[in-house]
Amino acid sequence: MATLVGAVTTSHVPAIGRAIAKNLQADPYWKPFFDGWPPVHRWLEQVKPDVAVVFYNDHGLNFFLDKMPTFAVGAAPEYRNADEGWGIPQVPAFRGEQDLSWHLIESLVGAEFDVTSCQEMVVDHAFTLPMALMYPSQDWPVKVVPVCINTVQFPLPSAKRCYALGEAVGQAVRAWRSDARVVVLGTGGLSHQLDGERAGFINKDFDLAFMESLLHDPRWATQFDSRQLVEKAGTQGIELLMWLAARATLGEKVRSVHRNYHLPISNTASGLMVMAPAD
Repeated sequence: MATLVGAVTTSHVPAIGRAIAKNLQADPYWKPFFDGWPPVHRWLEQVKPDVAVVFYNDHGLNFFLDKMPTFAVGAAPEYRNADEGWGIPQVPAFRGEQDLSWHLIESLVGAEFDVTSCQEMVVDHAFTLPMALMYPSQDWPVKVVPVCINTVQFPLPSAKRCYALGEAVGQAVRAWRSDARVVVLGTGGLSHQLDGERAGFINKDFDLAFMESLLHDPRWATQFDSRQLVEKAGTQGIELLMWLAARATLGEKVRSVHRNYHLPISNTASGLMVMAPAD
């Protein structure tokens, strides 16, 4: 059976892509952010995953407001990105792990999740930038399975439902008949709001409490409904739902491998965590 080696959770701010493209990693503004990543690279070298399951939210590149599934799973042979208007260059195509994709889809439907199956899919910065941060050479040594969660248009899935989704994905990965090693990636957040009267809103105290809860009380955030989470983390801070789903794949107990928190990056609180199943 497949082995779930751990989870990485990280922000996906579009400006990160521009910083990578312009080689600004050592710039004083960006250095505290990029300095958080070498421990992740060392960990990836140690655990050597073959596949990445990526929880992310689409911002209008593949899904728009006229067709916005709550949960969608990619089942394509490859995934490409496109120009989103952020000045982010295109990256090499990602190879899909179709056998795991269909196994996940069948398992999730069997667990009574109504997922949209996507045999063609483009992926936006929420997918490509975290992958580029994990693998700066962009040679993509892993195959991928995208799992898209709606955080754009109400009604949103609840934190409790997203946690349950992650649990189901974790169970399915461990039941997959393969000797592959699988890493889970959850992208988005942390607290930020890009529009309205609270534009620029950041809640450091909530961010740090949320990050700590993922280690010791992973269901802590499920006590809040979507509107409460928006109030605490900002309109776009609701992207923490992907962190919850990623954390839930690992089971009840985890150990902390690495953490970093930095603000602001383009009016966003940037978080980074690596968690592994408890020994």
